Amino acid sequence: MATTMKKTAQRQGFKTGEYIVYPAHGVGQITAIEEQNVAGYALELLVINFEQDKMTLRVPVAKIATVGMRKLADTAFVKKALETVRGRPRVKRTMWSRRAQEYEAKINSGDLIAIAEVVRDLFRSESQPEQSYSERQLYEAALDRMSREIAAVNKCSDTEAIRQIEQNLAKSASRKAAAEAAAAAAAAQDEDGEQTEAA
Repeated sequence: MATTMKKTAQRQGFKTGEYIVYPAHGVGQITAIEEQNVAGYALELLVINFEQDKMTLRVPVAKIATVGMRKLADTAFVKKALETVRGRPRVKRTMWSRRAQEYEAKINSGDLIAIAEVVRDLFRSESQPEQSYSERQLYEAALDRMSREIAAVNKCSDTEAIRQIEQNLAKSASRKAAAEAAAAAAAAQDEDGEQTEAA
């Protein structure tokens, strides 16, 4: 039978009350460090609460590095991520299914710059063609991950963080023309791909 003892301390540089980034789930808060005895072995666990997802994870301290858990980015890194979204969209000429997998991998990497690249590449201004449902889902997932971390770093609301990201997206003057050309090329590529798959 497992017994649990709650401790408030620090493990591998992580401490209770601190916000962290867990790659598969985004920003969470360490609420406790517990010790559980399982089959005669003492196991130290970080209890991480993901408030918006109404979820709590217990991560063994020994697995912190393996799962890629990290501290929040610093303000300089957030600035670099916001500069990334101002950059020119890079859309590869591959089938959508492959691009979608790459975007998903970037979102789940927990790397703020990689997530910013997804936001940049999938953003559509009002004057551009509509996104497909799956593009919109991936864009919103990346925007959500990015805004939660920026909100935690800058100690502002998620809404304010999204506003910051969107202001930076709008700043790219060459973005509109470049994105329209990329979207048209990608759409043409997708149509070719879909016809080939259907054949």
